[in-house]
Amino acid sequence: IKFFDGRGGPPSRGGGKTHKFYASMGDSIKTDEIQLTIQGQTITSNFGTVVSAKYNLEQLLSAGLRNEIFEEAKPHLTAAQSQLLTELSERSYQAYQKFKGHPKFLKYLEVMSPLHFYGQSNIASRPTKRSGGGALRFEDLRAIPFVGAWSQLKQNVPGFFGIGTAMEELANENRLDEAKKLYREVAFFRALIDNSMMSMQKSFFALTSHVAHDPEFGEFWQIVHHEFELSKAFVLQLADAKNLMDEEEISRQSIILRDHIVLPLLTIQQFAIQKLHDLHAKNAPKEVYEVYESLITRSMFGIINAARNSV
Repeated sequence: IKFFDGRGGPPSRGGGKTHKFYASMGDSIKTDEIQLTIQGQTITSNFGTVVSAKYNLEQLLSAGLRNEIFEEAKPHLTAAQSQLLTELSERSYQAYQKFKGHPKFLKYLEVMSPLHFYGQSNIASRPTKRSGGGALRFEDLRAIPFVGAWSQLKQNVPGFFGIGTAMEELANENRLDEAKKLYREVAFFRALIDNSMMSMQKSFFALTSHVAHDPEFGEFWQIVHHEFELSKAFVLQLADAKNLMDEEEISRQSIILRDHIVLPLLTIQQFAIQKLHDLHAKNAPKEVYEVYESLITRSMFGIINAARNSV
């Protein structure tokens, strides 16, 4: 069997910590070879210089060799571990499906995020949606603008939503110790949680905190924020850590540094989105619209470059 793996930047598009992911697969998965594609801007950030290309190629090769060389490193799931993984997966999936079915889900993205502006820029490899016209449907959304819209809202929903609910249900059954043991013993589960930590570290809910009091979207924003806080609290318990990404301090500080740099652009973008809403209500002239639309699209370029993982 040959596996083909198309990896975007963020975990929600197949990316994340490549070495940890492949090293956790075990010899029962990697039977022959894996053909890998590195998508979009991730090519430049991972392989754009000799130093970074060498480092990332070493990560890929060593992940493949690790389980062949070190017998004790080979991850073999017990029946109980496999059952718990399946159970957590189902619980978090149901939480996400319920959230996705919220009547404000698509409208929130359309109104509060720069979703539609991906189609008006030259930075996305595909249009915003698959179908040509008509109302926006979830099944028509493409991965790049969908994940990118959540990223530019600094909410990163696809990277964590459902973890908190699943863990809370387990905790209510006095079984949280089972999940902690799973995190310690199963590299695959640890890689999943660590990727979610990275998504949450890149979140910044203060940017959209004004939406909490919005008459139309306030309740929806609160749902997202509650799940974020719940997920953060439980992954910190799993990792026995005080901060997200405590064991990856260099990566954590890199995210913090880039977030400080890009915050003015994020603020400008949110301001422009709010102004467009006001102008729409007042039926303002087209040329006024274009000014704020330009602010949104131009700010997207810098935000995406800083995040390194939206296209």
